[in-house]
Amino acid sequence: MDAETVFLFDLDGTLVDSVYQHVLAWKEALDAEGIDLSVWRIHRKIGMSGGLFTNQLLRETGVEIDPKRVEMLRQLHAAAYHRLSEGVRPLPGAREVLQALDDGGIRWAIATSGRMETAAINLRALGVEPERVPVVTRDQVRHAKPDPDLFIAAAERLSVPIGSCVVVGDSIWDMLAAVRCRALGVGLLCGGYGEEELQKAGAVRVYEDPRDLLVHLDEVGGRR
Repeated sequence: MDAETVFLFDLDGTLVDSVYQHVLAWKEALDAEGIDLSVWRIHRKIGMSGGLFTNQLLRETGVEIDPKRVEMLRQLHAAAYHRLSEGVRPLPGAREVLQALDDGGIRWAIATSGRMETAAINLRALGVEPERVPVVTRDQVRHAKPDPDLFIAAAERLSVPIGSCVVVGDSIWDMLAAVRCRALGVGLLCGGYGEEELQKAGAVRVYEDPRDLLVHLDEVGGRR
């Protein structure tokens, strides 16, 4: 009997169009703390773990961020994101690809580097209820991407080996995490990363957005 294939989805920039709201929220938080970082540099960090984020801040700005300040930045970002989140919408084809998996009897879960305080907004926009669908957030694991903890936890929630999972994400951090846990990485361009970047990070296939993925689901095991 063939092993069951399941799909593990990132959330921001993969299923919902929320990357730039996060970028602007982080910009507001950093400005409030007097930390000068260009918007494009912030974008490159969306989806990575908080520890890696602060390490890169130190390298790029010379500002050392202690744990108390990290927590302040997190709170400022969450508050700003709530104010900016009115325009968050599902990406084209997001609901349809999830429905197609349901219709085909293919199980799926969501694994996001966001904490539930911000992920809840995106889940509502997508129409996903955590009570019915496995959702793993940053609150529930020790390390976020590019560590594979989120995806491993999601596979465990579905009671399947991580090697039978297809990880769908929009960032190099998703693809690096997929490689580290030996899952199949599928990249989407709708979060702002380029095709070559995603492939170099480990994506075996790259599509434009969830709608494009839906057309090619059979290429990555999305059939029953």
